[in-house]
Amino acid sequence: MKLFSLGCRARRVIVAVLTGSAPLLGATEAFADDSAQLALGKKLFTQGAMPACAICHTLRDAGAEGAVGPILDELKPDAARVATALRNGLGNMPSYKATLSEEQILALARYVARASGASK
Repeated sequence: MKLFSLGCRARRVIVAVLTGSAPLLGATEAFADDSAQLALGKKLFTQGAMPACAICHTLRDAGAEGAVGPILDELKPDAARVATALRNGLGNMPSYKATLSEEQILALARYVARASGASK
């Protein structure tokens, strides 16, 4: 297998594994093509998190028209920003650290970033 015939992301993953720096790869990058993770994130946004994100936030992809929190389609937060808000809370938004697993937080953060247009 030629290393240079692989895509850029695949080369970075291989180099990271071979050099022992794999833990430095972003957790969201590890799931870059995982539609199941995005589906989980959408489910958590609409009904899984308590209180559900859709109660407060507007996000077109989720059919959410909340009137309390920021309009995510306009804010376009990246996954890191969403994950930080989920872990720590922000303003009136509660922390979800005690109610969502890290996997769920990452799935939800990645979904919001993708659905809002912050990442493709």
